Amino acid sequence: MSQAVMTTPAGTQIHARRAGFFRDVLSVAIRALRGIPRDPEAIYPALIIPVFFYAINIGALQDVAERIPGVDYKAFQLPVGIIFAVTGVSRAVTMVTDIQSGYFDRLSLTPINRLAMLLGFTVADLVLVIVLTLPVVLLGIIVGVRFESGILGLLLFVLLSGLWGLAYTGFPYAIAFKTGNPAAVNSSFLLFFPFVFLTTVFVPLEAMTGWLATIAVFNPVTYLLDALRSLISVGWDFEALIKGVAAIALVGSVSGTLALMTLRGRTRRR
Repeated sequence: MSQAVMTTPAGTQIHARRAGFFRDVLSVAIRALRGIPRDPEAIYPALIIPVFFYAINIGALQDVAERIPGVDYKAFQLPVGIIFAVTGVSRAVTMVTDIQSGYFDRLSLTPINRLAMLLGFTVADLVLVIVLTLPVVLLGIIVGVRFESGILGLLLFVLLSGLWGLAYTGFPYAIAFKTGNPAAVNSSFLLFFPFVFLTTVFVPLEAMTGWLATIAVFNPVTYLLDALRSLISVGWDFEALIKGVAAIALVGSVSGTLALMTLRGRTRRR
């Protein structure tokens, strides 16, 4: 690993001292969080689009969907709005900017832990996506959605949503490290569309038929939505929650592996 070295006029070499892994992560995270107010165009769509789709879906489909016994469509659609709010939201574009400006290369020459260069950004992402869930949850409460699991269930709902958003961020970071192209990173959200539309986004799994029902069974988003919906409509359904956590872990392991591999590949070029 390269270390920053400074030579004094007397010819003495001074080596930069490592700050420690957690200090490195915290420093990168604080810098990423401070950059959020300067990049509002990356945040506003994540607030507006989910609220828009939530309102449209309820207005257009509520009467039809609630013909299915036991379905409260406002509660049923709230997790969908949340998933749209948090999926693909990351500071990966900032990472691309750092790569293009040469800041990433200069940072790589310091004693900073290489893993912290990624984890610091993901810590900032976790904070960001949790904040983004709050307006959608608030809208759901305003229109009458109530959590059968209580306050603790509401907090777990927000946490699971944030962890899903964090699990997905590995994909845009992998693209950022591999391409260094902001347009490619911005298009990473398109990877999510097959996940969300080939699942129980509009109706329960029991109401689906044919090939779409088959795909939905193997789609991890199905189990994430089931877990989030259980906290609203059922209460503490631990089987659904365990499956939801497993779905998050599965997607996170794939995206995280890709991000780490591409990070390693880029730092090796330095």
